[in-house]
Amino acid sequence: MLIFLEGTVLTLGAASSPDISAQDNTGGGHDRRDDHRGIAGSHEHTNYTYTKKAFPVLSLDYHHIQVPFEISLWVLLASLMKLGFHLIPRLSSIVPESCLLIVVGLLVGGLIKLAGEEVPPVLDSNLFFLCLLPPIILDAGYFLPIRPFMENIGTILMFAVVGTLWNAFFVGGLLYAVCQIEGTYLSQVELLPCLLFGSIISAVDPVAVLAVFEEIHINELLHILVFGESLLNDAVTVVLYHLFEEYSGAGEVTPMDVVLGVICFLIVSLGGIAVGAIYGILAAFTSRFTSHTRVIEPLFVFVYSYMAYLSAEMFHLSGIMALIACGAVMRPYVEANISHKSHTTVKYFLKMWSSVSETLIFIFLGVATVAGPHAWNWTFVSVTVILCLVSRVIGVVGLTFIINKFRIVKLTTKDQFIVAYGGLRGAIAFSLGYLLDKDLFPMRTMFLTAIITEIFFTVFVQGMTIKPLVDLLAVKKKQEAKRSINEEIHTQFLDHLLTGIEDICGHYGHHHWKDKLNRFNKKYIKKCLIAGERYKEPQLIAFYHKMEFKQAIELVESGGGVKLPSAMPSQVSMQNIQPKKLPPAVAERALPQFTKGREEEIRKILRSNLQKTRQRLRSYNRHTLVADPFEDGWNDFLLKKQRMIELEKKTDTRDPPQNNKQPIF
Repeated sequence: MLIFLEGTVLTLGAASSPDISAQDNTGGGHDRRDDHRGIAGSHEHTNYTYTKKAFPVLSLDYHHIQVPFEISLWVLLASLMKLGFHLIPRLSSIVPESCLLIVVGLLVGGLIKLAGEEVPPVLDSNLFFLCLLPPIILDAGYFLPIRPFMENIGTILMFAVVGTLWNAFFVGGLLYAVCQIEGTYLSQVELLPCLLFGSIISAVDPVAVLAVFEEIHINELLHILVFGESLLNDAVTVVLYHLFEEYSGAGEVTPMDVVLGVICFLIVSLGGIAVGAIYGILAAFTSRFTSHTRVIEPLFVFVYSYMAYLSAEMFHLSGIMALIACGAVMRPYVEANISHKSHTTVKYFLKMWSSVSETLIFIFLGVATVAGPHAWNWTFVSVTVILCLVSRVIGVVGLTFIINKFRIVKLTTKDQFIVAYGGLRGAIAFSLGYLLDKDLFPMRTMFLTAIITEIFFTVFVQGMTIKPLVDLLAVKKKQEAKRSINEEIHTQFLDHLLTGIEDICGHYGHHHWKDKLNRFNKKYIKKCLIAGERYKEPQLIAFYHKMEFKQAIELVESGGGVKLPSAMPSQVSMQNIQPKKLPPAVAERALPQFTKGREEEIRKILRSNLQKTRQRLRSYNRHTLVADPFEDGWNDFLLKKQRMIELEKKTDTRDPPQNNKQPIF
């Protein structure tokens, strides 16, 4: 279609149009002058010639709209491919969507090449990192399940930091050793470029993990472990990449460079989190004042998040961690301020945006594979694939052996297999390899070929076989169960109970610090970031209102026999829905109806007593017990009472009854 538009279209119709041309033979501009000579005056006028030419009834100017038109075509192609994929259920049950999209990209790139045109560099690094990746990471960060993520943060950090370092040095070091073997014709490859390649190829890709794990519906623990690792290993990858790239020209790395690398890792990771948290707080604070302009509420969520990503990338911090922190920080406060319609807009726009970006990434991977150039080396490529598998298995098994010593819920052998087998590579590795300088890295083309091969192996082989293996091993899958008030009550009760136990034992665990953070959040942060009186609402009652609202919306949308008024308010509540008349037997067991005053009184009692967490008590320590101010008086009272009882017993034994006396003889 693009080739056809490159041609010309004959103009149709004819009309007269003026052709103004200068009559100056010198080629300069025409000078029109009026000379007034004498009383009558004589004027010298320039002669204008009018010629007839064809009037452009239909003309073509493709280059004027080339860029937006091609972008629209790519988005349309991606959407149609996604639509067609889900219209064939048998295909989706066998082949993952990511595999099919890569095949589509290969076909599109092949057709462009067969047409004699040059395949465009669609997966440019700037396009990927600045346009395609942020929507996927923002969607993951905004809807990140905070509780399971924080409960497993130690395990995730072990896999993300220690595991990625192990994979990078294991793969890079052994690759360098293989390259020095005679007969491989790779002796010119040095150690630092091999370590750089190992740091690129060792990181788990979040886009590939999301695409595959969402289709197999794995349980929440394994999903959050692998996906959390893919998100948090970005800081390690960025530091290793820049460190080895910087010192590849120098040829050596000193101990001081290692120390600077560790400091750089802390700055990149913590700096990215700080930047994201700052923009998240700004977004929440801005949403506090949008009650009169609800239309622009979703815009602040997107703009502040993207600004967080760009700000982090500007200082070479971790943009992925900045987006994750921004989305996780802003969500509870923004959702308390914005309307339900804005919340729905944010939710579906993020899902749509991330889905289109993910589809384009896999299609562009296929197109970039056809575009080339490639430098195939059987030894380098095959050893790369084998070492990536071996290092992943050894790293997961070794780290799990250490982690299980500190975990209450141990990771089983099946869990370890899924975590190791789910370490997929994707477009991030390709884009980092694409950024390498050809002058500094003469083997860049061979590196890109090996990266593409590893991506195809993990996505096609591991991605297609992980679902049958999950079914074969009977790994626990995700259960779609709705949260209930009962579950929320028991969850809060256990949190408060464990916090109290930690206080009594004098052990400040994560429950203690979580409770401290919740108290600080309720006392200070919510007052500043949440509008109105909603910040005073207890967590359980807020959860109940959220469930009530969601249930009402679902009931209305399903048309469950509810007669709604003609003018429906924007805030739907369960009070607007008339309950059905209960049978007599059920009505007798129903709860009594309270007046509004009595109901409000009960609410106040619940808020002031049941929902109030315990006050801060002194932690128990048997060496430093603090005396109770009333303890001495109570002990004196008990001692006096005990003495009175003993005295009464003594008097009874000394003065026996007279009738019990017997004569001596």
